[in-house]
Amino acid sequence: MNAAALRYDRVAMSLHWLLAAAILASVCSGLYASSLPFSPARLRWVNWHKWLGIAVLFASGLRLLWRLRQRAPDLPSAVLGRMAAWQRLAYPWVHRAMYLLFLAVPLAGWAYSSAAGFPIVWLGVLPLPDWVTADKALAPVLRTAHQALAYGLGTLLVLHIAAVIKHQWVDRDGLLLRMLPQRRT
Repeated sequence: MNAAALRYDRVAMSLHWLLAAAILASVCSGLYASSLPFSPARLRWVNWHKWLGIAVLFASGLRLLWRLRQRAPDLPSAVLGRMAAWQRLAYPWVHRAMYLLFLAVPLAGWAYSSAAGFPIVWLGVLPLPDWVTADKALAPVLRTAHQALAYGLGTLLVLHIAAVIKHQWVDRDGLLLRMLPQRRT
């Protein structure tokens, strides 16, 4: 099998890194906003968090559509041969769970915002429809769901990054290069 067949294409790479940056920014903005007292600054940060969440949802949808159209490259046989059986079993399920949570976390946040009676106006110009009707009793349940799903996604992302570190700097098998643009020589 040639080296190109073992690499992700440019669209998959671009969506991967765009989504990684958007998720990181969303997590940081959400944590920072929740640490602030009620103020105009907190409201501004909450809005940025919501806007990033909608961007994550959109990018995740694009990434999922692309992934359904373009099969992921197979892992190199040398890498598969060195992986423990539990790792070979776990890695596709972790990826599936991450895709699910890429969609579920922002949808739960959107539902929470709607239930709390705070509609999302994306980038301050595009009003989005409420995901659920305003419901003061449902809002805290959805907030908890949003947070739990976000922590679940965070846990999977830490595992994903740990696996990348292991492959790149312990196993030295070059697996990370599959998701990085190829240098032109």
